[in-house]
Amino acid sequence: MPRPSISDLTAFLADLADHREFGVGDHRELMSRKADLLERIATDRPEDTEAAQVAAGARARANELGPID
Repeated sequence: MPRPSISDLTAFLADLADHREFGVGDHRELMSRKADLLERIATDRPEDTEAAQVAAGARARANELGPID
């Protein structure tokens, strides 16, 4: 799993801003993407236990929202 690129992060942040401002997109899908990005960052930094904890928390919250249709 490669770490996220700047374009990956920029695309996510743009989509998140559109969702917050205009209601565009699916909240569950955005939270799943957020968890994916955080998991990729944590995988790239195995010595960073805080990154792993944040990623695990984000994945748990995304999973609580239910499956993406």
